Amino acid sequence: MISHHLLLCATPAKALCCPDPAVGPASWDTLKRLVREWGLEDPARPEGIVLRTKADCLRICAEGPVLLIWPEGIVYGGVTPERIERILREHVIGGQPIEAWIIKRMPFADPAAAGQTSGL
Repeated sequence: MISHHLLLCATPAKALCCPDPAVGPASWDTLKRLVREWGLEDPARPEGIVLRTKADCLRICAEGPVLLIWPEGIVYGGVTPERIERILREHVIGGQPIEAWIIKRMPFADPAAAGQTSGL
């Protein structure tokens, strides 16, 4: 079972969103390390594993680096190594998103509900 999938726009080919190109790779290194150290990728974790993916671009060209967390569809901006630790601790583990850092919400659409809305 998967509890969360974290997609970090950390090393974009065209850094349109991040003023300091060193922050993305540092944030990615911190994310990888903490997910491993805290046992979040352990298949035996009762809450489910946490997947992580380094993205080139999430098409949110503002306040980068950005971190998209599924299944909630929450996007955090200005993701520094320090923020990664708090996001993992409070949101991913504790279930409490950090509202002040959220720049966008992109929840999954329910395909069944979408079909009902369109008359299919």
